[in-house]
Parts: sequence; C-alpha cells; structure tokens
Amino acid sequence: MKIHNFGAGPCILPQEVFEKAAAAVLNLNNSGLSILEISHRSAAFDEIINNAQNLVKELLGVPEGYKVLFLQGGASLQFSMVPMNYLPQDGKAAYLDTGVWSSKGIKEATLFGEVLTIASSKDKNYSYIPKGFDLPKDVSYFHITTNNTIYGTEIFEDYDVKVPLIADMSSDIFSRKIDVSKYDLIYAGAQKNIGPAGATVVIVKESFLQNKARVVPTMLDYQVHAKNDSLFNTPPVFPIYVSMLNLEWLKEQGGIDAIEKINIKKAELLYQEIERNSLFVGNVEKDSRSRMNITFSAINEDIEAKFLAICKAKGIHGIKGHRLSGGFRASLYNALPLSSVEYLVEAMQDFEKENK
Repeated sequence: MKIHNFGAGPCILPQEVFEKAAAAVLNLNNSGLSILEISHRSAAFDEIINNAQNLVKELLGVPEGYKVLFLQGGASLQFSMVPMNYLPQDGKAAYLDTGVWSSKGIKEATLFGEVLTIASSKDKNYSYIPKGFDLPKDVSYFHITTNNTIYGTEIFEDYDVKVPLIADMSSDIFSRKIDVSKYDLIYAGAQKNIGPAGATVVIVKESFLQNKARVVPTMLDYQVHAKNDSLFNTPPVFPIYVSMLNLEWLKEQGGIDAIEKINIKKAELLYQEIERNSLFVGNVEKDSRSRMNITFSAINEDIEAKFLAICKAKGIHGIKGHRLSGGFRASLYNALPLSSVEYLVEAMQDFEKENK
C-alpha cells in the first residue's frame, strides 16, 4: 500500500533523493567510499558543501554580502544562539509571539537581556497572525517565526522594519518567494523542506555578523562558523549531502517560483474541502492560514476517532494533530505531491457520505 506522508517532520522528501542518498551510503560517486565515511576535509565534501551553499543562494536569490552556514543543533539551538550573540545584557530585543516555537525563542532570549513581546496571538490559541503592532526603534533586533507548525499559521509578508530582522523559517523556507535582503539573519532546521534532521541552515548578513554583543563559547559564535565556512568542527556530512540532493531536485522542478504555485494549489484544494465538508472545521483565521501545515478539527470526538482510523487504513500517515492543538494536521511540504492531497480530499468526501 502506498503511504501518503503528511507528517510534520522529519518529513517527506522526494523519492529520487532517497534513492540517490541510499546509493551514496554504499558508494559515493564511484569513489569506493560511503558518504558516511568520507572526510569532511576532503575535496569530495568541499564540492558537496559548496554546491549546497550555492544552491541556497541561487534558489532564494540571496544577495551579495550574506554568508550561508550549515550548523547543528536545530532551530532550538538558534533560540539561544541568536540572543547570546546579538542581545547585549543591557539591551532589548523584540519578539512576535505566534506559537510554541516563538515562545521557546522568547524564553531563551530572556536569559541574555530584556525581551519585549510586542504582540501575541496566544489569546485565541494562536489562530491568527497579529497585525498593527508597534515596533520600538531601540531594540537590538526583531525576531519572528514565519510558519507555525503546531497551530497552522504563516507570515507571508517580508516586514520592512528599521531594526535588524531575524526569522525562524524552519517550516516554510524554500516553499515560497522571500526577499532575503529584508532580513539580517534567517535560520531553519533542515527537516521540513531542506533535508533530513541534523543540519541547520543559517543565512546571515555579513555586516550584521560584526554586531556580537558579548564573548561567547567558540561553538556558539557565528563569526567563528562564518570564518571557517561551516567547517570549524566536523559538520553533519550526511544531512548536508541529502540537503544538497533535495535542493538540486527543487531546482529541477523549476525552483521557488514553480514550487510555490504547486504549494498554493495543494493548500487551496485542502482548505476548500475543509470549508465544504460538514464533518470538519478549520482552526485558523483565513488571512493567517499556513500553506505548509493545515490544521483542522472534526465536529466531535467520535468523528475524529473514526476519521483517524480511516486514514490509518488508507495509508494516510501523520495526519493526527499535535498534542497541544489536537484535531488534525496535514503538512504539505514541497515533496508531497498534489496527488496525495487529492487522495486525502477524496477520503474526506467519502467519509462524509458514510457518516452523515
């Protein structure tokens, strides 16, 4: 039975990426060595990481004056690494609170300086993106989380602000066009649209790199990693290699412009069915709805349990909502084909007919 993987992460990747990665585990480019055993100081890995960095720049249109880093620790380490480097002890940072991950970032930042939560959607269970907030001019940076995997909201605007803008784009990077020039630092855990878990992409403006607020441990210093081109210590070789393969796949699909059109079509198809179907209801305000993580609920617990059972029987994987939000969550990352969304919609339609 074909599995339709709607899991939120680690998530689906293209089949051809799996096949190429599997072959490289046995023999990388006919070298007689596995990707798991090559030296990170070798010419072979230099080619891999340089290609991966260049693909990030090409696909996102990264302008001159930015560094692309591949680090470790996931976005969760970035929650503390950002303020450790850029929030002075006597300074202030502004955060937009739009869900669990932004809240975790706020918690870590308070260890290093004053944090201003300038707006929050917690009052309505994070079902919308706050608007019309005032951003102080005397903050060291403004931090946002562009997509919220648990509650299913997304920020599509590249905010035009007068202070350094930092964004956690872990779950929507490479899914849509962004203006990188508006950001001083972008970070993203790999395990959504980049590659497997274990690598973190950081895109940082070189001029912003110089704003280090304090002396920090070497491994947590962006300047050290930038100076050493992500090779200060042994990097996550295999995740970077698979990320490179996935970015090559994305380029072959036509890049960000092409994949965004497909992502819009997938999301619209599922949202339309949620609105039409009498057994389900959406969880998010329309103007804040994510394309990557679509959250919805059944009209009662009995219907929810029945539909989860149907999904399991039909090979629809990862549809159960996060424990904090309940209900359902369908993650429509780049590699999920439109046919899988059509399959889910058909299952919802059949389920409605059988349970009216």
